[in-house]
Formats: sequence, C-alpha cells, structure tokens
Amino acid sequence: MTDARTAELVGIYDATAPLESASTIPASWYTDAGIYALERRAVFGDWQMVGRAEQVVAPGQFLTADVAGEPLLVARGQDGALRGFFNVCRHHAALVASEPQGQASAFRCPYHGWTYSLEGELRGTPDFTGVCNFDRGQNGLVPVTVEIWENFVFARVNPQGRSLREHLGGLAPQVRPLRLDRLHFVERRVYSFDSNWKVFVDNYLDGGYHIPYLHKGLDSVLPYSEYTIENGERFCLQSCPLLSSGRDAATAAVRKGERALYYWLHPNFMINWYEGQMDTNLVLPLGQDRTQVIFDFYFTDVSPEALERNQASIGIGDRIQDEDTGICASVQRGLSSRAYQQGRLSVRREAGEHLFHRLLAADLRGALAG
Repeated sequence: MTDARTAELVGIYDATAPLESASTIPASWYTDAGIYALERRAVFGDWQMVGRAEQVVAPGQFLTADVAGEPLLVARGQDGALRGFFNVCRHHAALVASEPQGQASAFRCPYHGWTYSLEGELRGTPDFTGVCNFDRGQNGLVPVTVEIWENFVFARVNPQGRSLREHLGGLAPQVRPLRLDRLHFVERRVYSFDSNWKVFVDNYLDGGYHIPYLHKGLDSVLPYSEYTIENGERFCLQSCPLLSSGRDAATAAVRKGERALYYWLHPNFMINWYEGQMDTNLVLPLGQDRTQVIFDFYFTDVSPEALERNQASIGIGDRIQDEDTGICASVQRGLSSRAYQQGRLSVRREAGEHLFHRLLAADLRGALAG
C-alpha cells in the first residue's frame, strides 16, 4: 500500500509543462524512501536489460541478474526455449543459482537441495515425505517474461504490460543499421557510488551540457555547439560529430568515426556507439541514495593486434566514469539540502532529461492509479 505522503510527493511535479516552462522533478524524488519503493514496482517492473544473448545460446546455459532488489534467472531449456524466472527457491527463498552465468542440467538450491529443471519445474524435494496438501506442480520457479533484442536479453517482472517491441518503439529501426551483431563483448566494469540512480540518468541526458566543464578529454573531440538531441516516445538519441584530432591525444586516438551516437532507453539503459566500438551502461538502484552502473565494452576487432587499442579505449571510458561518479555524489548531497527543491531545464540541452522526468511521472502515477 502506497502511503498518502508518497502520493503527495508524486503530485508535486507538473508533467504537462512544456520544456521552456518545465522544472525538474522534485528533490524529494531522489531522497525519499517511499518514492524509491514505488519506483521498484512501477519503473523497474517493466522491461529491463539483464544480460547478453550470447550467454544463453545453448540448452543449459543460464545467467542471473538483480534488478532493484529482484533476483532473476534466465535459462535456455532443453527444448531450446528461453525462459525467465525469479531466482528464488519456493521452499525458504534462497537463491537457486548464485553464479552470474554458467551451464547446468538442473538448478539445485544450495540451502535444502530442492531441485528445478531448466524449464522451472520442481523436480526434487528431499525429506518432504508426509507433507500434506502440497502440489509439486504449483511450486515450480515463478516465471517472468523474457525477450531478446539485438545483443541483449530483456526481462519484465510485471506479469502484464506492453511487449518489448512496443517498449522499444522507434528505437529498434534506428539501431538496426548499426549492425551491433558485428561487435564482440570484451570486458565488464562495475561502478558503485553514493547517489540516487536518477542522478546518473539526468547527467547522461543533459545534452552534453556538462561535457566542457567535467570531461575535458571528451570535450576535445566533441564539438559542443554541434551536439543534437532527438526524442522518441521512450528513448532519446544524443549525437555529435567527432573531430579527427583534439587537444587530448589519448581520447582522440580511441574515439573515432564520423559521429558519436548516445542512445538512452527508458528508464536506465544506454548504448554509446562509435565506429568499431560500443559500450552499454545499465543503471541499477541499490537503494534511494546508492547506485550501481554496469559498463559492458564491445569492439568489432578483438584480434591480438587490437588488444592494446581496445584496452586504451576502456581506460578512457573508465576515466570519464570516474568524473561522472564524483559529480553524481556531489549532486546527491545538494539534493538533500533545504536550499534546493526543483531546478529549471535548458531548452537547448535538456530535452532528453525532460522526457525522462515525464515518463517517470507517468510510471509512478500509473502505479498509484492501479
């Protein structure tokens, strides 16, 4: 049950205001435990990227993920079908699978040995003789909806909702010509920091506003005045030409091509594409004031000759993330101050952030109405 105070906080934001008149969502949306609890149900119950398609190609392959506190398990069955489940044993709630990914013929809970098939059926219940009114067929792993788009596995926790195709909308045809299937996963890096998850998304969607001040290396290869922002129904594309050389030689050496493309899909998934390489960002809340961001790095050329260049590119990404981590923590401290309630948005730069705030408000209000 959502309390009256949470509903009151949701009502503060005016989602109808056009960009030139709009304010940001209130500071309380970044700090309040009730808002965070509502987001877990209303926002993170919808489609979430949980892994890479290559992790679950063959029967028996599986991956696990945690989405805003919900442990999930995705497995390829012996019949070749891909299925998703809550990674929760039906006996006493332990995680059935604890590894990030792997190969299995069945899932055995490490707590009391209950065993489930790859299809989620309960197969084994040690020392359970004599238990009355127990239907094994009704105690399999609880399913969640899963689908694959491009290189990515998505899961939807809420049993009802739009299809992944509907969720992606116009993003899918825009991304298709980039041929993401030519890119090979190389490395994952995980960052945790002290801010609400929305602070990181806001930072990403500010239309390059912060780049000249915070990312000096990146600023040297992205002509700030030529940055563009295009909103779709549930996504935003920020784009900028790339200079062939820049003041920061290390950045210029690994950020090449005609144009950089930065896609955001509501609420928390980003694709950063440059010629020959890509990194994805997945922003996961660990609490109302703690966030984890998962970076996955991909390259078209993964030969031994390309290793040094690829590692240099990852290093530049690492430096940029360190810069963002610090400013996000700074913003979170300011959001808790009595001096700040809401801010205004730049018409030139922050259309993507405005879209994010309106979509978020729609999610929260929809959950309250339901």
